[in-house]
Amino acid sequence: MQRPAVYTVHYRLKNRAGEVVDTSEGGEPLYFMQGSEGVIKGIQEAVVGRGPGDCLEVTVPPEMAYGEHNPDFVRKVPRSAFEGVEDLKVGMTFQTNTGEQAQVVKIVAIDGNLVHVDANHPLAGFTLYFDLEIIQVREATDEELALDRPQ
Repeated sequence: MQRPAVYTVHYRLKNRAGEVVDTSEGGEPLYFMQGSEGVIKGIQEAVVGRGPGDCLEVTVPPEMAYGEHNPDFVRKVPRSAFEGVEDLKVGMTFQTNTGEQAQVVKIVAIDGNLVHVDANHPLAGFTLYFDLEIIQVREATDEELALDRPQ
């Protein structure tokens, strides 16, 4: 059985206008093991069969990135749910600890005693535009396979 590949990639994420909104340039590259949950499907599929030195322009639709924006993830909660926070503002983010896992929500509106929060990923619903440069491709180690992530 062939081991999954571990990729080391530099990336630039651009918006529709071509402006860079995030990059690994000047910092640590992105490391991921093929098939791991930590990297969007669009990038994982784009690098298959590629090698060090390859540079790619990749357009990733929402369904291969963070999904479509789900209106069910936008909720109204009472202001009292933010106990201890005196000055709530649109754009603030909070980590919730309800349910099975922690979730980040963003305040999108405040209507009197009701606060509208959105639990969608900030990039949900967006097509993503990446420039990728593959730095290294290697087989996953036994340790990485056991952890399901690159070292």
